[in-house]
Amino acid sequence: MDKDKLVTDTAALDEFNRAIVDEFRSNGGVVGGPFTGSTLLLLHTQGAKSGQSRLSPLAYLTVDGRMLIVGSYAGAPKHPAWVHNLRARPKAYIEVGTDAYDVDVRELPEDERMVTYAKIVELAPVFAEYQAKTSRPIPLFELTRA
Repeated sequence: MDKDKLVTDTAALDEFNRAIVDEFRSNGGVVGGPFTGSTLLLLHTQGAKSGQSRLSPLAYLTVDGRMLIVGSYAGAPKHPAWVHNLRARPKAYIEVGTDAYDVDVRELPEDERMVTYAKIVELAPVFAEYQAKTSRPIPLFELTRA
């Protein structure tokens, strides 16, 4: 599957993510296929409405020494569910490689987001395409070890 294509069928997305999580955990945080060379983490959040535990495999980037995740959803018109979860409760647990720990989460305010998003596009040009596909500002979140 092309990672630039948004999987909109919930069951298909769940299965796609489950396969990534399994590969991530089996290979010490390394995932191949379309994600070869990407830095991935597993983000554990609490559902904003349900309070249930949620797990999302995500790419992350390091910009200016900060670990950042991007709420692009491949340019979909709505935010991924994990964005709502983090806005409701800005704490999470992440798995990175073979390490796992709690993080505090900070959504970058608009002025900082604009400057940082430009840096992200330099590192991963696909994020410019994602922003061009949607009218919503794509949010950025900084993860800091708690």
